[in-house]
Amino acid sequence: MSLFTNPNRIPENYGIRVAVGLIVYFFAMKFAGLTHVVELRLLNLVILILGIYLALKKFKSSHEKNLNYFRALSTGVTTGAVASLIFGLFLFIWLNIDPDMMHAIEEHDPMGRFLNPYIAAFIVALEGVFSGLLVTFILINYITTDEVNNPIDKKL
Repeated sequence: MSLFTNPNRIPENYGIRVAVGLIVYFFAMKFAGLTHVVELRLLNLVILILGIYLALKKFKSSHEKNLNYFRALSTGVTTGAVASLIFGLFLFIWLNIDPDMMHAIEEHDPMGRFLNPYIAAFIVALEGVFSGLLVTFILINYITTDEVNNPIDKKL
């Protein structure tokens, strides 16, 4: 069973997919010359929300329609963390390949003079991990999960 078909590897599977979506969006903004428009970066959050939602939906469908609240929380957070760490690694590599982009960040960002590729990539990855946590927490309150207090066996 491969990573993309194993029902126990859903966070890694969808985390990679979200990371690819973020990278494709990064290149679309780069080639359109819109990397300086900060507001368009909010679409990264839309990509993350969609990826986590689809991961939770896939988990539920592949596990006999069962989705425990805490399992949903760990699946969503792990999906977001995998995506963010891969995207952070990509950004670190890109900032080392394209020093002009790093110089633009240093010049235009209020904290830019304190940044280097290591710190910039770390901040993006950390921001993504916490965004994944928040998105997951919000989504699992709208997705039907199993009741935690339902007894499995009613023997008393």
